[in-house]
Amino acid sequence: MAELKLIGFLCNWCSYAGADMAGTARMKQPGELRIIRLPCTGRVNPLLILKAFQQGADGVLVSGCHPGDCHYNEGNYYARRRLELLSRMLPAFGIEPERFHFTWVSASEGARWADVVTQFTRKIEAMGKMSGAEQGTPPAKASCEAGVGAPDEQTGSEDAVPA
Repeated sequence: MAELKLIGFLCNWCSYAGADMAGTARMKQPGELRIIRLPCTGRVNPLLILKAFQQGADGVLVSGCHPGDCHYNEGNYYARRRLELLSRMLPAFGIEPERFHFTWVSASEGARWADVVTQFTRKIEAMGKMSGAEQGTPPAKASCEAGVGAPDEQTGSEDAVPA
């Protein structure tokens, strides 16, 4: 089986530190996840996650501080609202919602991080690669090419919502 492309967007203060703790403690965890370190999960634009799927990601994980522990006060609350809506919209883009996971991991939870990554990786391995990914056209890309967000032929403006 071809290697899975798993992308992780991690909060610098908590989840990235938890992942670092798991690594330095040499806890057993899969190595397929490619980590992108962010100041806060509140900065994760849902379009960034869709872009990851469009570019061929088989699964996307977002992990941040526990509610109430955000270093930027409310960032994880914003992320939770946005990402909950995104997970409900993924089927409209041809993406199985199970391929996206949002969780909380603090800096002291290295063992929890290793468990989250292991479970997420196993779930995506069981699902396999995204359909169409072998041809270079994941469903999200096909949706975008079918007109979602494409310039309107008459006005030249971009449609935010498909007709």
